[in-house]
Order: sequence, then structure tokens, then C-alpha cells
Amino acid sequence: MLRVDRLSAWYGEAQALREVSMRVDEGEIVTLVGRNGAGKTTLLRCLMGLHGSYGRTTGTVSLSGEDVTGLAPHRRARRGLGFVPDDRGVYATLSVEENLLLPPRRKVGGPGGPEAWPLERVYETFPMLRERRRFPGTKLSGGEQQMLALARVLRTGARLLLCDEPTEGLSPLIVAQIGDILREVKAAGVTVLLIEQNVHFAVTVADRHYLLAEGRIVESLGNDQVREREHELLDYLGL
Repeated sequence: MLRVDRLSAWYGEAQALREVSMRVDEGEIVTLVGRNGAGKTTLLRCLMGLHGSYGRTTGTVSLSGEDVTGLAPHRRARRGLGFVPDDRGVYATLSVEENLLLPPRRKVGGPGGPEAWPLERVYETFPMLRERRRFPGTKLSGGEQQMLALARVLRTGARLLLCDEPTEGLSPLIVAQIGDILREVKAAGVTVLLIEQNVHFAVTVADRHYLLAEGRIVESLGNDQVREREHELLDYLGL
């Protein structure tokens, strides 16, 4: 579904990504693992077309065989890319339900592809959002804001989610709930690429893992490899 070929990115003269090549196949959950400053968030911004306001890029990004490298972020969204940023992007002056109703809904996946989630399905999957649907977005806890950010993207009909640190700072109970939701999203036909520092969590939801170091993909690991090298990876990540 997603193909990245020799993607490089700069902030001024500082190079953040160095010829990154990777793939995410349809129906997979894939994680990007790396130390802070390795380039993980920059990579997601490049995939969404958001890096242009920060610096220049080279290389190509393809979605379902279409080269989307030159497309603006809103055009990539119309082709099925959905972005859940690390700050969650919840609109503070809107209620939970208004946040959910704001994005346009469209079917982007073609025959058999994911469809935009109706509001009732969102509330069935995220019951706490139903309970708090009249609350302003800023009155939610961190975990509730993360669920709102995920639900809002699913409302658009996205078929590939780009998630930046969805479990950061959350309690173990909420982390487990996020895992359940990601597995349900995958079962519904949505593909996921996420940044995740929590190695224990990553192996419970992901099919494969890319290790990013100093702006380069240095390894592609399966779950068994991650488990076998858990202590080495935790030491490397400084966790």
C-alpha cells in the first residue's frame, strides 16, 4: 500500500532523513522505533506532505501504486492518508461531538476498502466519547484526547493511519485500550504505521518493525526478533 523510496529531508542545512526506503503492505500494522531525534516524526510529516513548511525533501512516496510525492496534504488525505499527530490536534473550542462531525466523510478505499465510520460506530468503539460528547475537547484526559484523535481520522474513511506516539504518557489501562482499538481498526481493513517507543506494546499490535537511527532505516525486525533482542533494544532506546 505505502512505498517510500530514498526519502531524504532537511531542516535548513541540517539533514533529518537520509535515503529512507520502506514499505507498509495493505492490512499491516508497522511500527517505527528509534531514539528521540532519530527522524521518526519528520518521516510521518513527509509522508503526509507536511514537511514543506519546515524544509525540503527528495525521494518518492507512493500510495497504492500512485506517486503522491508532489501532492498537498489535503490531496493525500483524499486518497486515504490519515494523520494522528503527537499533540493529538483536538480543537479546544469545540465539543467532542463537534470535533467528530467536523471532518468530511468519504469512501476512499474503492470496492471492498474501508469506509468512513458513522458516528454510531465511533461511539460503540469509543464509549467514553459518547459519555463526554458535550464536553469541550480540552476537558478530556490525555487518553480520551488520544481516542478522539483516532476516532476523528476514522470518520474520514482513511485507509492508512499515520500515528505518532499514540501511547505516550498514558496509563497501562488506557494503553491496553488503545491496543484493542488498533487491532479492531486493522480487522476493519485499515493499515497503520505508528511511531512507538513502548516495545512491549508494539509487539502486541504490530506485524513488523523498522528501526530508525540518525535518519536511516537500519533494520527491519519481526516480532520474534524484537522479543529475542528486547534488552538490547531497550538499552539502545534509553528506556
